Amino acid sequence: MEIVSENYRLTRTYPDFERFNLISQMNRSAVSIPSNISEGSSKSTNRHFIKYLENSLGSAFEWETQLIVSYNEKYLDEEKFEELETKILQIQKMIASFIDNLDK
Repeated sequence: MEIVSENYRLTRTYPDFERFNLISQMNRSAVSIPSNISEGSSKSTNRHFIKYLENSLGSAFEWETQLIVSYNEKYLDEEKFEELETKILQIQKMIASFIDNLDK
């Protein structure tokens, strides 16, 4: 959930013309990460749960790409980019590890 809060704080600083483009995409992908984990946890089999975890992982990669676009467009400085990049990479590793453990 931390990445969701970080995302909203970050995108509030973006130019207005990005409101229906990059901001909207980043908000949706950030919220999708924990939402898919939460929804998947209610499923009765690991196979079904894994599908939701894979969707969550996909959203994490999507958000990372949007973060890179934001950095390339100079919407955030290098220090903030590296901080958020580290966090999203850690989230990706945790989700991937969770999938691997459930898939055994």
